[in-house]
Amino acid sequence: METRERADAARNRAKVLSAAAELFAAGDPRSVTMEDIARAAGIGRGTLYRRYPDVTSIAAALLDEHERGLQEELLRGAPPLGPGAPPPERLTAFYAAMVDLLDAHSHLVLGAETGEKRFTVGAYGFWRVHVLVLLRESGAPDPEALVDSLLAPLAPEVFLQQRAQGVTPDRIKAGLGRLARAATAG
Repeated sequence: METRERADAARNRAKVLSAAAELFAAGDPRSVTMEDIARAAGIGRGTLYRRYPDVTSIAAALLDEHERGLQEELLRGAPPLGPGAPPPERLTAFYAAMVDLLDAHSHLVLGAETGEKRFTVGAYGFWRVHVLVLLRESGAPDPEALVDSLLAPLAPEVFLQQRAQGVTPDRIKAGLGRLARAATAG
């Protein structure tokens, strides 16, 4: 039996996500607190904590929709991002899509997937499996030792540091494309 969200709970959820999105976009997402979000949403802290245990879970909820779209493209989309292209092309397309995601939503990723938290979110596990499969398909030696290193350049802190140094998303994509081809050369 499917449980429906109460109307007041749905309104509060929408207020929380809207307020959090504005706060994350306005400054350093790592400095946003649960108190900030509750105040901006106009709800009590208890109401906020009943649904979200911490700021990371709120950022993850905002980011989830964007990441799910990319995951769907990886599973069922057209090549080269989706199945049917050789591993070097798929990994290059994955990197390009991730750079686009980071460029559009780095404030959310920074709030949800920094430091050790990055490795515990479901999206990282999905990206890791995807890259690991591509490495295995390409015949790359010791893919388990390589996979996390290939995902490291997609850490939000790395991306934002590159952008702060004036490196454009197109240059980042080109560099990651070279890395993808080298890693999957077998």
